[in-house]
Amino acid sequence: MDAPTLTTAYEIIRQPLGEILPKVSAALAPLVPHVDAAELSTHCAHSPFKALGGTELLTAAELAPLLAAGVPGSPWQGTATLGGREREVLAVTSRATARGAVLVLVREDGAAPVGEDGLTVAQALWDLVTGHFDRFATEALPGALARSRSAADTRARVIAELTASHTAALSGVLGVLRSRALDDTTARASATDLAASALIEMRAEQRRDRAVAEEPAQEAFERLAGELRPLLRHSRVRLELGAPDSDRSLAADVAHSARAIVRSLLLIVLEQDSVHRIHVGWQLTEHELRAAVRDDGAGALAPCDLGAGTIRDRLDVLGGRLDMDVVPGWGTTITAVIPLAAPAAPVGAAHPLTGLGEREVEVLRHLALGHRNRRIAEDLHISESTVKFHVANILNKLGVDSRGEAAALFHAAA
Repeated sequence: MDAPTLTTAYEIIRQPLGEILPKVSAALAPLVPHVDAAELSTHCAHSPFKALGGTELLTAAELAPLLAAGVPGSPWQGTATLGGREREVLAVTSRATARGAVLVLVREDGAAPVGEDGLTVAQALWDLVTGHFDRFATEALPGALARSRSAADTRARVIAELTASHTAALSGVLGVLRSRALDDTTARASATDLAASALIEMRAEQRRDRAVAEEPAQEAFERLAGELRPLLRHSRVRLELGAPDSDRSLAADVAHSARAIVRSLLLIVLEQDSVHRIHVGWQLTEHELRAAVRDDGAGALAPCDLGAGTIRDRLDVLGGRLDMDVVPGWGTTITAVIPLAAPAAPVGAAHPLTGLGEREVEVLRHLALGHRNRRIAEDLHISESTVKFHVANILNKLGVDSRGEAAALFHAAA
Protein backbone atom coordinates (compact mmCIF):
# COMPACT_ATOMS: atom_id res chain seq x y z
CA MET A 1 0.00 0.00 0.00
CA ASP A 2 1.11 3.59 -0.56
CA ALA A 3 1.48 6.17 2.21
CA PRO A 4 -1.98 7.80 1.77
CA THR A 5 -3.67 4.40 1.95
CA LEU A 6 -1.76 3.47 5.10
CA THR A 7 -2.68 6.83 6.65
CA THR A 8 -6.34 6.19 5.82
CA ALA A 9 -6.14 2.72 7.38
CA TYR A 10 -4.61 4.18 10.54
CA GLU A 11 -7.36 6.81 10.77
CA ILE A 12 -9.98 4.07 10.47
CA ILE A 13 -8.71 1.69 13.17
CA ARG A 14 -8.17 4.47 15.69
CA GLN A 15 -11.89 5.29 15.63
CA PRO A 16 -14.29 4.00 18.29
CA LEU A 17 -15.60 0.60 17.16
CA GLY A 18 -19.08 1.93 16.37
CA GLU A 19 -17.67 4.50 13.94
CA ILE A 20 -15.42 2.21 11.90
CA LEU A 21 -17.96 1.00 9.29
CA PRO A 22 -18.78 4.56 8.05
CA LYS A 23 -15.04 5.26 7.75
CA VAL A 24 -14.45 2.04 5.79
CA SER A 25 -17.34 2.92 3.48
CA ALA A 26 -15.97 6.42 2.87
CA ALA A 27 -12.46 5.13 2.22
CA LEU A 28 -13.62 2.57 -0.36
CA ALA A 29 -16.14 4.84 -2.11
CA PRO A 30 -13.68 6.16 -4.76
CA LEU A 31 -12.62 2.64 -5.81
CA VAL A 32 -15.92 0.86 -5.14
CA PRO A 33 -18.85 3.28 -5.57
CA HIS A 34 -21.76 2.11 -3.43
CA VAL A 35 -25.00 3.34 -1.90
CA ASP A 36 -24.94 1.41 1.37
CA ALA A 37 -22.68 -0.79 3.48
CA ALA A 38 -23.14 -3.43 6.17
CA GLU A 39 -21.08 -5.96 8.08
CA LEU A 40 -21.68 -9.25 9.86
CA SER A 41 -18.82 -10.04 12.24
CA THR A 42 -19.06 -13.16 14.37
CA HIS A 43 -16.37 -12.09 16.86
CA CYS A 44 -18.66 -9.34 18.17
CA ALA A 45 -20.92 -11.05 20.69
CA HIS A 46 -23.28 -8.20 21.47
CA SER A 47 -23.52 -6.42 18.09
CA PRO A 48 -22.53 -8.72 15.21
CA PHE A 49 -24.59 -6.84 12.58
CA LYS A 50 -24.02 -3.21 11.65
CA ALA A 51 -25.35 -1.16 8.72
CA LEU A 52 -25.11 2.45 7.63
CA GLY A 53 -28.88 2.57 7.20
CA GLY A 54 -28.75 5.05 4.34
CA THR A 55 -30.86 3.78 1.49
CA GLU A 56 -31.52 0.09 2.19
CA LEU A 57 -33.28 -1.66 5.08
CA LEU A 58 -30.68 -4.40 5.39
CA THR A 59 -30.97 -7.27 7.87
CA ALA A 60 -28.56 -9.72 9.44
CA ALA A 61 -30.57 -12.60 7.94
CA GLU A 62 -29.83 -11.30 4.44
CA LEU A 63 -26.09 -11.08 5.13
CA ALA A 64 -25.84 -14.52 6.76
CA PRO A 65 -25.79 -16.48 3.43
CA LEU A 66 -23.06 -14.17 2.11
CA LEU A 67 -20.97 -14.86 5.22
CA ALA A 68 -21.56 -18.61 4.96
CA ALA A 69 -20.72 -18.78 1.24
CA GLY A 70 -17.82 -16.31 1.26
CA VAL A 71 -14.26 -17.39 0.55
CA PRO A 72 -11.71 -15.50 2.69
CA GLY A 73 -9.42 -13.49 0.44
CA SER A 74 -11.66 -13.74 -2.64
CA PRO A 75 -14.12 -10.84 -2.88
CA TRP A 76 -17.38 -11.81 -4.62
CA GLN A 77 -19.42 -9.66 -7.00
CA GLY A 78 -22.98 -10.51 -7.97
CA THR A 79 -26.63 -10.06 -7.03
CA ALA A 80 -28.17 -10.83 -3.66
CA THR A 81 -31.47 -10.16 -1.94
CA LEU A 82 -30.92 -7.12 0.26
CA GLY A 83 -33.49 -4.71 1.57
CA GLY A 84 -36.18 -7.04 0.23
CA ARG A 85 -35.06 -6.99 -3.42
CA GLU A 86 -32.25 -8.09 -5.71
CA ARG A 87 -29.25 -5.75 -5.59
CA GLU A 88 -25.75 -5.62 -7.04
CA VAL A 89 -23.25 -6.23 -4.22
CA LEU A 90 -19.59 -6.69 -3.46
CA ALA A 91 -19.03 -9.10 -0.54
CA VAL A 92 -15.58 -9.19 1.09
CA THR A 93 -14.85 -12.03 3.54
CA SER A 94 -12.01 -11.52 6.00
CA ARG A 95 -8.86 -13.60 6.14
CA ALA A 96 -7.93 -12.19 9.54
CA THR A 97 -10.53 -13.82 11.80
CA ALA A 98 -11.11 -17.55 12.06
CA ARG A 99 -14.85 -17.37 12.70
CA GLY A 100 -15.55 -15.09 9.75
CA ALA A 101 -16.59 -11.53 9.02
CA VAL A 102 -18.14 -10.19 5.83
CA LEU A 103 -18.31 -6.62 4.52
CA VAL A 104 -21.12 -6.03 2.01
CA LEU A 105 -21.18 -2.96 -0.23
CA VAL A 106 -24.54 -2.36 -1.98
CA ARG A 107 -24.01 -0.91 -5.45
CA GLU A 108 -26.17 0.89 -7.99
CA ASP A 109 -28.17 -1.33 -10.34
CA GLY A 110 -26.14 -1.99 -13.47
CA ALA A 111 -22.88 -0.80 -11.92
CA ALA A 112 -19.71 -1.84 -13.74
CA PRO A 113 -17.69 -4.64 -12.10
CA VAL A 114 -15.08 -3.53 -9.59
CA GLY A 115 -11.53 -3.63 -10.96
CA GLU A 116 -8.69 -5.70 -9.56
CA ASP A 117 -7.17 -2.71 -7.73
CA GLY A 118 -10.46 -2.00 -5.97
CA LEU A 119 -10.87 -5.63 -4.95
CA THR A 120 -7.31 -5.79 -3.61
CA VAL A 121 -7.67 -2.64 -1.52
CA ALA A 122 -11.11 -3.67 -0.21
CA GLN A 123 -9.77 -7.06 0.88
CA ALA A 124 -6.65 -5.62 2.51
CA LEU A 125 -8.58 -2.92 4.36
CA TRP A 126 -11.23 -5.35 5.62
CA ASP A 127 -8.54 -7.79 6.77
CA LEU A 128 -6.86 -4.98 8.69
CA VAL A 129 -10.09 -3.83 10.31
CA THR A 130 -11.24 -7.32 11.32
CA GLY A 131 -7.79 -8.17 12.66
CA HIS A 132 -8.17 -5.04 14.79
CA PHE A 133 -11.62 -6.27 15.91
CA ASP A 134 -10.19 -9.66 16.87
CA ARG A 135 -7.48 -8.03 18.96
CA PHE A 136 -10.12 -6.08 20.86
CA ALA A 137 -12.10 -9.28 21.45
CA THR A 138 -9.06 -11.25 22.61
CA GLU A 139 -7.30 -8.52 24.61
CA ALA A 140 -10.32 -6.56 25.82
CA LEU A 141 -9.87 -4.32 28.84
CA PRO A 142 -11.86 -5.64 31.80
CA GLY A 143 -14.29 -2.72 31.50
CA ALA A 144 -14.94 -3.37 27.81
CA LEU A 145 -15.32 -7.09 28.49
CA ALA A 146 -17.86 -6.38 31.22
CA ARG A 147 -19.89 -4.17 28.87
CA SER A 148 -19.74 -6.81 26.14
CA ARG A 149 -20.80 -9.60 28.51
CA SER A 150 -23.70 -7.59 29.89
CA ALA A 151 -24.87 -6.47 26.45
CA ALA A 152 -24.64 -9.98 25.03
CA ASP A 153 -26.68 -11.39 27.90
CA THR A 154 -29.34 -8.69 27.52
CA ARG A 155 -29.46 -9.21 23.77
CA ALA A 156 -29.93 -12.97 24.13
CA ARG A 157 -32.69 -12.41 26.69
CA VAL A 158 -34.54 -9.95 24.43
CA ILE A 159 -34.28 -12.32 21.46
CA ALA A 160 -35.74 -15.14 23.54
CA GLU A 161 -38.60 -12.95 24.77
CA LEU A 162 -39.45 -11.68 21.28
CA THR A 163 -39.33 -15.19 19.86
CA ALA A 164 -41.67 -16.50 22.53
CA SER A 165 -44.06 -13.58 22.00
CA HIS A 166 -44.14 -13.92 18.22
CA THR A 167 -44.48 -17.68 18.40
CA ALA A 168 -47.49 -17.36 20.69
CA ALA A 169 -49.11 -14.79 18.39
CA LEU A 170 -48.62 -16.81 15.23
CA SER A 171 -49.72 -20.00 16.95
CA GLY A 172 -52.92 -18.21 17.93
CA VAL A 173 -53.48 -17.15 14.32
CA LEU A 174 -53.00 -20.71 13.20
CA GLY A 175 -55.54 -21.90 15.75
CA VAL A 176 -58.15 -19.45 14.48
CA LEU A 177 -57.48 -20.18 10.83
CA ARG A 178 -57.78 -23.91 11.43
CA SER A 179 -61.15 -23.49 13.15
CA ARG A 180 -64.02 -25.50 11.66
CA ALA A 181 -66.22 -22.43 11.97
CA LEU A 182 -64.51 -20.94 8.90
CA ASP A 183 -66.04 -21.88 5.55
CA ASP A 184 -63.50 -20.59 3.08
CA THR A 185 -61.25 -23.62 2.94
CA THR A 186 -58.96 -22.26 0.27
CA ALA A 187 -58.39 -18.98 2.09
CA ARG A 188 -57.83 -20.80 5.36
CA ALA A 189 -55.30 -23.17 3.76
CA SER A 190 -53.40 -20.31 2.14
CA ALA A 191 -53.31 -18.27 5.34
CA THR A 192 -52.20 -21.33 7.31
CA ASP A 193 -49.33 -21.90 4.91
CA LEU A 194 -48.24 -18.28 5.21
CA ALA A 195 -48.36 -18.32 9.00
CA ALA A 196 -46.49 -21.64 9.16
CA SER A 197 -43.80 -20.25 6.84
CA ALA A 198 -43.47 -17.21 9.11
CA LEU A 199 -42.95 -19.46 12.12
CA ILE A 200 -40.28 -21.45 10.31
CA GLU A 201 -38.47 -18.30 9.19
CA MET A 202 -38.60 -16.80 12.68
CA ARG A 203 -37.03 -19.91 14.16
CA ALA A 204 -34.39 -19.91 11.43
CA GLU A 205 -33.69 -16.26 12.25
CA GLN A 206 -33.11 -17.18 15.89
CA ARG A 207 -30.71 -19.97 14.88
CA ARG A 208 -28.80 -17.61 12.59
CA ASP A 209 -28.55 -14.98 15.31
CA ARG A 210 -27.29 -17.50 17.84
CA ALA A 211 -24.74 -18.76 15.30
CA VAL A 212 -23.01 -15.37 15.17
CA ALA A 213 -23.35 -14.57 18.90
CA GLU A 214 -22.21 -18.00 20.10
CA GLU A 215 -19.51 -20.54 19.30
CA PRO A 216 -19.91 -24.34 19.49
CA ALA A 217 -17.68 -25.60 22.31
CA GLN A 218 -15.88 -28.18 20.17
CA GLU A 219 -15.12 -25.62 17.44
CA ALA A 220 -13.93 -23.13 20.06
CA PHE A 221 -11.56 -25.75 21.51
CA GLU A 222 -10.26 -26.69 18.07
CA ARG A 223 -9.40 -23.03 17.49
CA LEU A 224 -7.51 -23.07 20.78
CA ALA A 225 -5.66 -26.23 19.75
CA GLY A 226 -4.61 -24.55 16.51
CA GLU A 227 -3.22 -21.62 18.50
CA LEU A 228 -1.31 -23.82 20.99
CA ARG A 229 0.36 -26.30 18.64
CA PRO A 230 2.77 -23.75 17.10
CA LEU A 231 3.94 -22.76 20.60
CA LEU A 232 5.26 -26.30 21.17
CA ARG A 233 6.23 -27.22 17.61
CA HIS A 234 9.98 -27.05 18.33
CA SER A 235 9.79 -27.87 22.01
CA ARG A 236 10.66 -31.08 23.82
CA VAL A 237 7.38 -30.73 25.73
CA ARG A 238 4.54 -32.93 24.44
CA LEU A 239 1.10 -31.35 24.20
CA GLU A 240 -1.98 -33.46 24.92
CA LEU A 241 -5.46 -32.12 24.18
CA GLY A 242 -8.79 -33.03 25.73
CA ALA A 243 -11.67 -31.57 23.74
CA PRO A 244 -15.00 -31.03 25.50
CA ASP A 245 -17.44 -33.92 25.13
CA SER A 246 -20.39 -31.65 24.43
CA ASP A 247 -22.18 -30.11 21.47
CA ARG A 248 -23.30 -27.07 23.50
CA SER A 249 -22.49 -23.53 22.43
CA LEU A 250 -20.61 -20.92 24.41
CA ALA A 251 -21.18 -17.17 24.44
CA ALA A 252 -18.52 -15.69 22.18
CA ASP A 253 -16.89 -13.66 24.96
CA VAL A 254 -16.63 -16.78 27.17
CA ALA A 255 -14.92 -18.68 24.32
CA HIS A 256 -12.54 -15.75 23.61
CA SER A 257 -11.63 -15.41 27.28
CA ALA A 258 -11.14 -19.13 27.85
CA ARG A 259 -8.70 -19.31 24.95
CA ALA A 260 -6.79 -16.23 26.13
CA ILE A 261 -6.56 -17.55 29.70
CA VAL A 262 -5.34 -21.00 28.61
CA ARG A 263 -2.69 -19.46 26.34
CA SER A 264 -1.41 -17.34 29.23
CA LEU A 265 -1.38 -20.31 31.63
CA LEU A 266 0.46 -22.48 29.12
CA LEU A 267 3.24 -19.91 28.77
CA ILE A 268 3.62 -19.75 32.56
CA VAL A 269 3.77 -23.55 32.86
CA LEU A 270 6.35 -23.77 30.05
CA GLU A 271 8.79 -21.65 32.08
CA GLN A 272 9.44 -24.70 34.29
CA ASP A 273 12.52 -26.71 33.27
CA SER A 274 11.15 -29.99 34.64
CA VAL A 275 8.06 -30.19 32.40
CA HIS A 276 7.92 -32.83 29.66
CA ARG A 277 4.18 -33.17 29.10
CA ILE A 278 1.25 -30.73 29.28
CA HIS A 279 -2.42 -31.64 29.05
CA VAL A 280 -4.96 -28.97 28.09
CA GLY A 281 -8.61 -29.87 28.45
CA TRP A 282 -12.03 -28.29 28.56
CA GLN A 283 -14.97 -29.72 30.46
CA LEU A 284 -18.52 -28.37 30.27
CA THR A 285 -20.95 -28.85 33.12
CA GLU A 286 -24.50 -27.56 33.31
CA HIS A 287 -23.43 -24.16 34.61
CA GLU A 288 -19.73 -23.66 33.90
CA LEU A 289 -16.74 -24.21 31.64
CA ARG A 290 -13.66 -25.72 33.32
CA ALA A 291 -10.49 -25.04 31.31
CA ALA A 292 -7.58 -26.98 32.80
CA VAL A 293 -3.82 -26.94 32.15
CA ARG A 294 -1.96 -29.88 33.78
CA ASP A 295 1.80 -30.52 33.69
CA ASP A 296 4.10 -33.32 34.87
CA GLY A 297 6.70 -31.00 36.39
CA ALA A 298 8.15 -30.76 39.86
CA GLY A 299 4.96 -29.38 41.37
CA ALA A 300 6.75 -26.24 42.52
CA LEU A 301 4.46 -23.55 41.09
CA ALA A 302 2.93 -21.14 43.59
CA PRO A 303 -0.19 -18.97 43.19
CA CYS A 304 2.00 -15.86 42.98
CA ASP A 305 3.66 -17.32 39.87
CA LEU A 306 0.38 -16.85 38.02
CA GLY A 307 0.54 -13.08 38.46
CA ALA A 308 -2.35 -10.76 39.17
CA GLY A 309 -2.89 -9.26 35.73
CA THR A 310 -5.00 -10.18 32.73
CA ILE A 311 -5.89 -13.74 33.79
CA ARG A 312 -7.50 -12.79 37.10
CA ASP A 313 -9.01 -9.60 35.63
CA ARG A 314 -10.82 -11.59 32.95
CA LEU A 315 -12.05 -14.14 35.46
CA ASP A 316 -13.25 -11.42 37.84
CA VAL A 317 -15.31 -9.78 35.09
CA LEU A 318 -16.88 -13.09 34.08
CA GLY A 319 -17.57 -14.13 37.68
CA GLY A 320 -15.04 -16.97 37.44
CA ARG A 321 -12.14 -18.21 39.55
CA LEU A 322 -8.76 -19.89 39.26
CA ASP A 323 -8.19 -23.20 41.09
CA MET A 324 -4.68 -24.59 41.59
CA ASP A 325 -3.74 -28.11 42.67
CA VAL A 326 0.00 -28.69 43.29
CA VAL A 327 1.48 -32.12 44.10
CA PRO A 328 5.26 -31.92 44.74
CA GLY A 329 7.09 -34.30 42.47
CA TRP A 330 4.02 -34.99 40.35
CA GLY A 331 3.01 -31.71 38.76
CA THR A 332 0.49 -28.90 38.81
CA THR A 333 -3.09 -28.55 37.60
CA ILE A 334 -4.48 -25.05 37.06
CA THR A 335 -8.18 -24.76 36.29
CA ALA A 336 -10.01 -21.65 35.14
CA VAL A 337 -13.69 -21.98 36.07
CA ILE A 338 -15.95 -19.71 34.00
CA PRO A 339 -19.74 -19.49 34.54
CA LEU A 340 -21.74 -19.97 31.35
CA ALA A 341 -24.29 -17.36 32.41
CA ALA A 342 -23.44 -13.69 32.88
CA PRO A 343 -22.88 -12.92 36.57
CA ALA A 344 -25.34 -10.61 38.29
CA ALA A 345 -23.44 -7.45 39.17
CA PRO A 346 -24.02 -6.38 42.79
CA VAL A 347 -24.94 -2.75 43.36
CA GLY A 348 -21.78 -0.68 43.55
CA ALA A 349 -19.58 -3.54 42.30
CA ALA A 350 -19.32 -2.48 38.67
CA HIS A 351 -15.86 -2.26 37.14
CA PRO A 352 -14.64 1.35 37.45
CA LEU A 353 -14.16 1.75 33.68
CA THR A 354 -17.48 0.19 32.68
CA GLY A 355 -19.29 3.51 32.28
CA LEU A 356 -16.72 5.05 29.94
CA GLY A 357 -17.11 5.21 26.19
CA GLU A 358 -14.43 3.96 23.78
CA ARG A 359 -13.08 7.48 23.12
CA GLU A 360 -13.07 8.27 26.84
CA VAL A 361 -11.02 5.12 27.50
CA GLU A 362 -8.52 6.28 24.86
CA VAL A 363 -8.21 9.69 26.53
CA LEU A 364 -7.90 8.06 29.97
CA ARG A 365 -5.10 5.82 28.68
CA HIS A 366 -3.18 8.95 27.68
CA LEU A 367 -3.87 10.52 31.08
CA ALA A 368 -2.44 7.41 32.71
CA LEU A 369 0.75 7.93 30.67
CA GLY A 370 1.02 11.48 32.01
CA HIS A 371 0.22 13.18 28.70
CA ARG A 372 -1.09 16.74 28.69
CA ASN A 373 -4.09 17.94 26.70
CA ARG A 374 -2.05 19.18 23.72
CA ARG A 375 -0.25 15.82 23.34
CA ILE A 376 -3.56 13.93 23.63
CA ALA A 377 -5.17 16.18 21.02
CA GLU A 378 -2.27 15.61 18.62
CA ASP A 379 -2.21 11.84 19.08
CA LEU A 380 -5.99 11.43 18.73
CA HIS A 381 -6.35 14.11 16.03
CA ILE A 382 -8.97 16.06 17.96
CA SER A 383 -9.04 19.60 19.34
CA GLU A 384 -7.82 20.53 22.80
CA SER A 385 -11.32 21.70 23.71
CA THR A 386 -12.64 18.25 22.84
CA VAL A 387 -9.97 16.70 25.05
CA LYS A 388 -11.02 18.99 27.93
CA PHE A 389 -14.64 17.92 27.38
CA HIS A 390 -13.67 14.23 27.53
CA VAL A 391 -11.49 14.74 30.61
CA ALA A 392 -14.34 16.49 32.46
CA ASN A 393 -16.70 13.60 31.58
CA ILE A 394 -14.13 11.03 32.71
CA LEU A 395 -13.62 12.70 36.09
CA ASN A 396 -17.36 12.95 36.57
CA LYS A 397 -18.07 9.32 35.61
CA LEU A 398 -15.23 7.97 37.76
CA GLY A 399 -16.20 10.16 40.70
CA VAL A 400 -12.72 11.64 41.13
CA ASP A 401 -11.41 15.19 41.39
CA SER A 402 -8.10 15.05 39.55
CA ARG A 403 -6.35 13.60 36.52
CA GLY A 404 -3.97 11.78 38.85
CA GLU A 405 -6.82 9.96 40.62
CA ALA A 406 -8.31 8.99 37.24
CA ALA A 407 -4.91 7.69 36.10
CA ALA A 408 -4.58 5.65 39.32
CA LEU A 409 -7.98 4.04 38.70
CA PHE A 410 -6.94 3.16 35.14
CA HIS A 411 -3.71 1.51 36.31
CA ALA A 412 -5.60 -0.43 38.98
CA ALA A 413 -8.08 -1.69 36.40
CA ALA A 414 -5.67 -2.45 33.55
